[in-house]
Amino acid sequence: MNSSFETDPYPGRPKILFIGPGDSTHTHSWIELLQRENFNVRLFIPPRFYPPPADWKIKTYLAGYNHGPINPSIRKRLTDRGKAKRLAQRTLARIRKQPWDTEKYGIEWLVQIIRDWRPNIVHTFQFDVAEFYFRVCREYGFTDNPKWVLTVRGGPELALRRLDPQFKERLRRTLTACDQLIADNQQNYDYAQSVGVQENQISLGVVPGTGGIDVTRLAENWKASPSERKILLLPKAYEWPQGKALPVLEALKLANDRIPPCEVHMLAVSDEVRMWFHTLPDDVRERCFLYERIPREQALTLMTASRALIMPSLSDGIPNAMYEAMGAGAFPIVSPLETILPVVGNEQNVLFARNLYPEEIAAAIIRAMTDNALVDAAAKRNLELVTRIANRDDVRKRVVAFYDKLAADS
Repeated sequence: MNSSFETDPYPGRPKILFIGPGDSTHTHSWIELLQRENFNVRLFIPPRFYPPPADWKIKTYLAGYNHGPINPSIRKRLTDRGKAKRLAQRTLARIRKQPWDTEKYGIEWLVQIIRDWRPNIVHTFQFDVAEFYFRVCREYGFTDNPKWVLTVRGGPELALRRLDPQFKERLRRTLTACDQLIADNQQNYDYAQSVGVQENQISLGVVPGTGGIDVTRLAENWKASPSERKILLLPKAYEWPQGKALPVLEALKLANDRIPPCEVHMLAVSDEVRMWFHTLPDDVRERCFLYERIPREQALTLMTASRALIMPSLSDGIPNAMYEAMGAGAFPIVSPLETILPVVGNEQNVLFARNLYPEEIAAAIIRAMTDNALVDAAAKRNLELVTRIANRDDVRKRVVAFYDKLAADS
């Protein structure tokens, strides 16, 4: 047992075990909200999920595959535990022609961690991770202690999947079992209450999934006034249930002759989008810069140099990238979804364009790139708005008080 890993920096203070994807910037940003707040914090990565970056300092258990060297003071992995025993079990499973149950061993390790470390709170990110932990609760009796906090994503986790009759009972069973539910929009709370979640399970209220943004730091790093900037940013250049990037490519083609010289930066470009990108005309492609995943800090720096963000979607909560764009002075182009409509106004804070309508997206791009008065005035209004509803320092105070109270009740 590695003493450095096992030693808590704040003896006697609450222990919080987070469970979720290690490669998610949402995971990183939320947990980093608690730095210097005297909580003992660790992260458990379930099987089939990716690890965090090697230089991320939060103590992390890696139940999935993670080859290569690790820093034992901040990382532990399942593959290093009981190697001889598991090799024999894997061989026996192969002889018996049985599948190797990776999840089973991940659950057994998680149970051992909870029993040994005795966290006051377990906090799961996203619904499939919550179902993984709910299985642990049912099979091993973790019903009252530790307290369970469940964060649901803003998009189709609830908004779409709740409509599936085969999914609805799973949804009800898992959501009603947690002690506290966290969502980034009121609609998700309404959905949850419609399947049986009680008012006393919703204490924190609507809160950004990243824990908010550092408005002051972003505003100080503006590269120029928004109307002087010459970058269009597409932060999610991939296809997924929440949104489609291909209509944006078509919109760029439609708008190309009607916008001034600029650069188009596309982040997290998927293979599918990259293939279709190369079908665009040369004069569109020569504007563009394509990236795979980049560190969040690099993305935020790029936002402070961007005039507009193109981020239409089919299903979403209140997009964190919209909050970040507001703090960075970049003008958001978003879709008029029921979660977004109560927060921002068309031509006041954003321009609306539906995700599957390239003509609408193109019109919004043209307006954002040619109407200087619009983007400069919106930047001032957006800075005031995001300071009021998503300022990280304010969110931190609420979250710290929330965890302290929950730990005291554990």
